[in-house]
Amino acid sequence: MILTATDANFEEKVLKSEKPVLVDFWAPWCHPCNVMSPIVEEVAAGKESLIIAKLNVDENPLTSERYDVMSIPSFILFEKGEVQKTAVGSMDKEKLIDTFNKWLS
Repeated sequence: MILTATDANFEEKVLKSEKPVLVDFWAPWCHPCNVMSPIVEEVAAGKESLIIAKLNVDENPLTSERYDVMSIPSFILFEKGEVQKTAVGSMDKEKLIDTFNKWLS
């Protein structure tokens, strides 16, 4: 399951999460974001070790600005409220898994 993150719920659902949270910063008009969407869903399937969330940057500008998201798609891994790793741009499933492998096992 993929969580929908917003400016309103970001602190509670992402920063205060017991589990690490991988946030996909995206927008509906962004072609690379739309290409990544099924890949993110595949990676999320059956993963109990972390939560995967999507945040629409157009609808949630405060959070996007807070974390200096300048290009999308951007992926930021949060653990215990802190940024642990960031990746920017479209990538294949293997690259996404490899980038965040520490938290996906």
